[in-house]
Amino acid sequence: MTSDPPTTSRALATEAVHAGREDLAGLGLHAVPIDLSTTYPSYDSRQEAARIDEFAATGARPQGPPVYARLDNPTTARFETALARLEGAASAVAFASGMAALTAVLLARSSQGLRHVVAVRPLYGCSDHLLTAGLLGTEVTWTDPAGVADAIRPETGLVMVETPANPTLAETDIRALAHSCGSVPLLVDSTFATPVLQRPLEHGARIVLHSATKYLGGHGDVLAGVVACDEEFARVLRQLRFATGGVLHPLSGYLLLRGLSTLPVRMRAAAGTAAELARRLAADPRVAAVHYPKLGGAMVAFEVHGDPHRVIADVRLITPAVSLGSVDTLIQHPASISHRIVAEGDRRSAGVSEQLLRMSVGLEDVDDLWADLDGALSGRSARSARTAVHAGGRTAGRAPDGSARVSSPAVR
Repeated sequence: MTSDPPTTSRALATEAVHAGREDLAGLGLHAVPIDLSTTYPSYDSRQEAARIDEFAATGARPQGPPVYARLDNPTTARFETALARLEGAASAVAFASGMAALTAVLLARSSQGLRHVVAVRPLYGCSDHLLTAGLLGTEVTWTDPAGVADAIRPETGLVMVETPANPTLAETDIRALAHSCGSVPLLVDSTFATPVLQRPLEHGARIVLHSATKYLGGHGDVLAGVVACDEEFARVLRQLRFATGGVLHPLSGYLLLRGLSTLPVRMRAAAGTAAELARRLAADPRVAAVHYPKLGGAMVAFEVHGDPHRVIADVRLITPAVSLGSVDTLIQHPASISHRIVAEGDRRSAGVSEQLLRMSVGLEDVDDLWADLDGALSGRSARSARTAVHAGGRTAGRAPDGSARVSSPAVR
């Protein structure tokens, strides 16, 4: 298990490297060990009974040696410690996926009789579907940030927002929204921003959700979710994780802890490239609109005049694939894939148009990425070339000089 947090404040880049690892030198280790045990020996059944009773009553992480992998794992606990420190949270609880993490949060609030959720669109498509379909017995009211206070009812257990949002990159003022929530906990899905760009708890949010599959892992090789929160709520989440089995595999916990060590460097490098690509796209007559958050980040969304499916088909260096946050650049058509499960009318009202493409910028050279985008926008096939829009004409959504407008999603 990890040692106590440092008594002095440390920079985020330092925490990213050292959090969750402070005890390694004392153990005679440099690299984090991976504990793959599913069960652990114990010769004192009475003591084990007392520890299990305490967990069942409180949800506190058991002290002493591990008991069973579904209850706790030392490697995963290191990642949880590190992520909590990066978010400025008392605790963090890791799950097998981002959706498992969100499910646990919703179940935790529902178990207290608070089944109503107020949510702001757009959210990740499967999050939207989980709320809308009522699969967990929840009821959702969709609203914009200005309508949150009026939408809250006595049985409201949660307000949920994703900022920057998937896939439009719309931004929400977390502090203002938290004020509108009153005593109702605000959950912020901060997957796109990571703790490098924003720490929602510092602005009044009570719960932070990450699809750790994305930037926290950072290499496209781990599936995970994590919730950062206070210790009281973490105890409920641990009990739910134990009961429902949505545990994170220890190898994934190891990969996530390793990913955190380079998170600040990766995010800043990718964000610099993304900002430059957003600038070039905004000046391109083949592009109708560009969405890039004021916060920055490595995600760019843009709407094309031509056929977005041909752009997907014609990239060569960029990978056409779902997900995001890897070291390589990915592009996808949200209306066809990540948000297909959301009803068409709801997609459109949330700004997810048929012309919208979402790009997760990686660590490649910016000129190489631009060359690939330029070729895809022009159309490498004859059919694409015939449908490309040339620079001569004025089009809707364009600035007076003919370039695409870069929207500020926060005010769209």
